[in-house]
Amino acid sequence: MSEQSQDEVVRFLSEGGWDEGGAGVECVRTHISLVFLGSGRALKLKRAVRLPYLDFTTLERRRAACESELATNRRTAPGIYRGMIAITREAGGGLALNGSGETVDWVVDMVRFREEDVLLRMAERGALETTLVERLADEVAAFHAGAARCFAFGGRDSFAHIVANNRATFDRLPGDILDAERVAALFARIEAVIEGRGKLLDERRRQGFVRHGHGDLHLANICVFEGRPTPFDAIEFSLEFANIDVLYDVAFLLMDLVFRGLEGHANRVLNRYLDRTGDAFGLAALPLFLAVRAVVRSHVAGLSGDGAAARAYFTLAERCLTAEEPFLVAIGGLSGTGKSSVARELALLARLPVAGPRIVRSDTIRKRLAGVAPEVRLGPQGYTDDMGRRTYETIVEEAAAALRAGRPVIADAVFAREEERAAIEAAARQAGAPFLGVWLEAPLPVRLERIGGRTGDASDAGAAVARAQEAYDPGPLSWRRVDARHGCTEIANLINKLLH
Repeated sequence: MSEQSQDEVVRFLSEGGWDEGGAGVECVRTHISLVFLGSGRALKLKRAVRLPYLDFTTLERRRAACESELATNRRTAPGIYRGMIAITREAGGGLALNGSGETVDWVVDMVRFREEDVLLRMAERGALETTLVERLADEVAAFHAGAARCFAFGGRDSFAHIVANNRATFDRLPGDILDAERVAALFARIEAVIEGRGKLLDERRRQGFVRHGHGDLHLANICVFEGRPTPFDAIEFSLEFANIDVLYDVAFLLMDLVFRGLEGHANRVLNRYLDRTGDAFGLAALPLFLAVRAVVRSHVAGLSGDGAAARAYFTLAERCLTAEEPFLVAIGGLSGTGKSSVARELALLARLPVAGPRIVRSDTIRKRLAGVAPEVRLGPQGYTDDMGRRTYETIVEEAAAALRAGRPVIADAVFAREEERAAIEAAARQAGAPFLGVWLEAPLPVRLERIGGRTGDASDAGAAVARAQEAYDPGPLSWRRVDARHGCTEIANLINKLLH
C-alpha cells in the first residue's frame, strides 16, 4: 500500500466531522504519522511508509503499530491514550469512525492537551522551572524502576550497531552541511569510546540496566497533563530503539536541555535522577550516550534541510566527548549556611562535562536510604548513629564512583566530624583528583533566618537542630573557611577561582 491510497482517509479526518467541537481540524505531519487535532481530541494515523527501521505499508502492520503505541504509551500517559479506532467504509460508500463496515485503516485516539503545556514550548518562552524538571526526573526514575528488563538488546554490540546506522545516514546529507573529515573524526572518537566502554555496556545489560524505556525522551515529547510532567509518544516501532540502557534514555532529555541553553536544568535532572536511583554505575558511559543522542539529532536536522541545527547538534556531540580533569569539592558547615545553594551555583560554573558535576548531598542520600522521596520528612529513626554512618559511607562511595567515571563531584554535607572530612578527602586522593574542602560559617541568627525560609527542601533541619549544632566541635579544620553571609553566587565564584 502507498500513501496515496490513504488520501481518502486523510481527507475524511481533515474535514473534521468526527470533532464534536467543530472549530476546525489542524493536521501535524511527522515522518511516520499524521496527527489530526480537534478541539479536545487528537487522532493519529500511521502513514503507509517503509523505512529502514519500520514498515507501515499494510493495514495489518498499521493496526499492530497502533496497538503497540497504546500499550507502550499507557505506561507513562494512560490519561492521554484513550484507545484505537477503526476507519470503516459504510454501505453508502462513505467513511466512518468505528462503523459497521469494512475496516480500511486505524487511528490512535488521544486526548488533546494544550500546546503551551508541552515542555519544549515552556523552554522556548523561558517558563520551564527547575522544580518541574526535578519532578520529571522523579517520574522517569519511577518509570525506569518498573520497566521490563531486556537482555536481547543493549550492550556493546547493540550500541555499536545503532551508531553504525547513524554513521551511514551522514553520507546522505548534502555536502555543504558538515565537513566530511570532521564527521569521520567524530565517529572515530565515538567508536573508540565504545571500544573502551564495551565491558561496561555489557555489564550494565547483564545487571538489568537495559530496559523497555521511552526511547524518544526529549522536551517535545513531554507535557504537563493533569498537573504532572508526562512523557508521551514513546517509540513503539523498534525494539532496538526502545530497549536501551536507562541512562541512554535519560541522556536524550539531558542533551535536549543543554542544546537549548538550559545547562542548569540538565544538571538538576541528572542529579535528581541519580539521587532517586543511585545509578552511579553508568556515569562513565554518559558522555558517549549524550554524544550519540546529539549525533542522531544532527542527522535528522540535516535530512530535514535545517543545516544550522545540524551543525549545532554536531558541535554539541563533539563537546560531549571533551574530557576535563575531575575534581572534588566538599562543602561543609552547619545547617543554614547555604551549602546546597552554593553547590548548585558552583555546578553552573562547571560547563564540562556536559550536564555538569555530580552533586552528592547528604540530605537526599539519607532519604534514599530510608526509602522515601527527598522532600518527605524523617522522624528520629532517620537520624540514628547507624543511619548517619551509612549516609556518610554512601557519600564517599558515590563520590568515588563519579570521580572514576571522570565526572567532577560536589559533596554537600555538614562534615562536622574529622573522620568524615578525612574520608571524603581520601576518596579524591585515591582517584587522583584535585580536592578542595570549604567550610561555610554564619552566625546563628543568619542560619535560623535561612532555615525558616525553606520550602520543599530535602533538609529536615529546623531551628532546634540549628541551635543544637552551636555546641558542635568540628576539631582541627584544614578546609578553607568562608563567611557564608556572602551570597551563594559570590561564594561559588570564589570556590571556582580556588579550583583554577
